[in-house]
Formats: sequence, C-alpha cells, structure tokens
Amino acid sequence: MSTLVLYEWLRGPRLREELEAQEALFPSVLAIPFGPQEAAVAADLYRTLRRPRGRELDLAVAACALTHGAALWTLNPEDFRDIPDLRLV
Repeated sequence: MSTLVLYEWLRGPRLREELEAQEALFPSVLAIPFGPQEAAVAADLYRTLRRPRGRELDLAVAACALTHGAALWTLNPEDFRDIPDLRLV
C-alpha cells in the first residue's frame, strides 16, 4: 500500500472498526512513500494521457504501482485501463 492509498482511505469518514481492520491487513507503517521517482512517473502520465485532469490522485497511485512493479487492485478498473504497463487485479 502506498502512502497515497493510505491517505485516500483515511480521509473518508471511517468507523473505528474499519480503521482497525485496515491496520490489521495493511499496517500504515509499511506504506510505500510517494517520493521523487513516483512523482516523475505520475507527471509523465499526466503529460501523456488524453484526459488527466481530475485524475491526479489516481495517476499518483498508479505511478507508485508502476515504480515498484506491483499490480494494482481497484474497484474502479476503468479509471486505470488507459495507463500503459499497469497491471490490474
């Protein structure tokens, strides 16, 4: 899990039980930071995709997955289908 995914999760209204379940499955101390390499990949995606506006956070999450060679699990696969080389599960 990246720090951006953690941010997306924590910002919504969440019940204490949901936060505890998230922490048990994906401890926040193990979140992958969004750093300079991820920022460069996200910026490249922003410049090259057809409709990047309003998708900045999704592109940053995708950049984390691409940078670390990870597959991305999402409930919204259509939001990520146009991102080259991104593996969705």
